Amino acid sequence: MDTLKTVTYEVTGRVARLTLNRPHRGNAITHDMPRELAFCVERASLDPAVHVIALSGNGEGFCAGYDLEAFARHLPEGVPPGSALDPGVIEANHDASRPWDPTLDYAMMVRNVRGFMSLFHAEKPVVCKVHGYCVAGGTDMALCSDLLVVEDRAKIGYPPARVWGSPTTALWTHRLGPEKAKRLLFTGDSLSGTEAAAWGLATEAASRAELDARFEGLLERIARVPVSQLVMMKLLVNQALTSPGLGPLQTLGTLFDGVARHTPEGYGFQRRMAEVGHKQAVRERDEPFGDAGRSTFKG
Repeated sequence: MDTLKTVTYEVTGRVARLTLNRPHRGNAITHDMPRELAFCVERASLDPAVHVIALSGNGEGFCAGYDLEAFARHLPEGVPPGSALDPGVIEANHDASRPWDPTLDYAMMVRNVRGFMSLFHAEKPVVCKVHGYCVAGGTDMALCSDLLVVEDRAKIGYPPARVWGSPTTALWTHRLGPEKAKRLLFTGDSLSGTEAAAWGLATEAASRAELDARFEGLLERIARVPVSQLVMMKLLVNQALTSPGLGPLQTLGTLFDGVARHTPEGYGFQRRMAEVGHKQAVRERDEPFGDAGRSTFKG
């Protein structure tokens, strides 16, 4: 990969630092981001000097979800116009008057899942720092990481569970257990960083002033451990997640994400976005829940 458009990569000592770098769009996800993320993870995995991978976001927050405007404007690299994976073709099917093929939607979105899951499958530990906000698709990257260090006032959640989305990596249950996962996904509510730590989603929460120091302290402690030990410990723990069938659950979650955008409510949400813009449509979606206007982009 010649150039990175959405992520920066740097190695300092034993730490490979991956930083989401679209601050002007809240680090919102584009076609390139999952692919570049996977490239950087592989680079870190193959570097014998790297013991731990640090994931963070540049700007006001970690990640605001999918950048729907970017998805509408650009094709993924290597995807010819008019092919089954052309978002324009998929979007044309997002019309109640036309037949919809869920496998086309799945074929596009599952490639994003693979990029996010590169964090989960990386041989080396991935520690994610969350500040500001981590919502919608942004939670896929955070939850695919091994450990989370979060700002106490950060917003973490999946508001598209209310309409127009389903978490494709399907890791909420594995991270929180069924009861807490249902509490969040039945309402689309978000947690503060303090609540995320109390619920066991985050390793620790800290104020913005202390967040970097806490994050760096954890990275430094992990980096002291030999790479071979870290690889074995991650493989060992991850067996508990993959053995019960995470793969089939992700298939279902990714298919459901497409279905959620093709329900009567999903079509209504899409029409409203076309009429008043995405931010206003999201504000109206969230208003009955008392948190209108706090979400951005897909959030």
